[in-house]
Amino acid sequence: MRLMRFGPSMLFLRTSNVGVGENFITNLFGVPKTSVEEAWNQSGELDTIVFVTPAEEWKTILDLTRGAFLIKMRSDSVLKELLNAKAPFDRANLGPQIILLRVPKEAEKVSEIIPQRYNAIETSFARGVNEGEEKDTLLLVTDKKLVKHLSVGDLKGAFLIKKNFIDVYRALRIDLPILLFKLLPEGWREITIRIYDTKKRYEENIERVLLVLEDLDLGYVVSEGWDWDYPRPFMRIRVYKIKLMTWEDPLRIKFLLKGLEYRGYQRFADIDVFVEKKKIPWIDVSREYSSKFDVAKAARDELESLLSEETRKVLHEIETKILNDEDLQEGS
Repeated sequence: MRLMRFGPSMLFLRTSNVGVGENFITNLFGVPKTSVEEAWNQSGELDTIVFVTPAEEWKTILDLTRGAFLIKMRSDSVLKELLNAKAPFDRANLGPQIILLRVPKEAEKVSEIIPQRYNAIETSFARGVNEGEEKDTLLLVTDKKLVKHLSVGDLKGAFLIKKNFIDVYRALRIDLPILLFKLLPEGWREITIRIYDTKKRYEENIERVLLVLEDLDLGYVVSEGWDWDYPRPFMRIRVYKIKLMTWEDPLRIKFLLKGLEYRGYQRFADIDVFVEKKKIPWIDVSREYSSKFDVAKAARDELESLLSEETRKVLHEIETKILNDEDLQEGS
């Protein structure tokens, strides 16, 4: 589960001729001018959003009507390219460094805890950029997953911290467990995922489960390793166990992992989910379905729709390898 990452850098370029400056950016980096909101919506970690502004503006002013350029490069690389190309700009300024923090949807004390703990000023995204300086930190809070692009509407709070962003980032990394516990003291659960495969294809099945947990940001894997299960008296089988700390509903996790047990009618593994040593029966997540195959198909369809394209591709490659190896063994 990823709970914190950097946002894009805000680079303000001053020029006596805005039109010439904007054309230069488009030609040099091959990017069109777009709205500020669209540039933010499509930006990723450590990308750069560039604003071309009149030379008389000596302060970072985020004018939402002016437009911006999204460049998929770090700000230092952007500045290097501009310098080497002898760009027609008189001055460059950076806005505050942006850090994105993911919190649970149920968290209610963000506006109370963050200002107290970090001497932060609650603000808005635009005002934070305008009032912050290059060394400051603009902490943006969301309840959405950080592995994907975030829209302006996904931001649930903004806090300007007048401290060096490196110090703030280091403090946040150390504070994260405490901070999240304060924000959601009763919301964390420890669940155990047990994987069993009669054909001993554990390496592939473990990789499939971890891929899904990571891509869907379902929680923290705090431990993993081999264990024993006792499905019946005097019957002992070896299983692989993954312990997960999460604020997600265990029934939701059970349903999604059900989609990894089968692809069509091809079985890969048994994947059980336990909460406080109690196994969640498949019927608890699938009362509207008449069989395990029906719930597995529904879970698989939803899982496929949620996974990123890259992860879906890797998942299919692993599963194809499993099925091909199985066909080879049957044919030999």
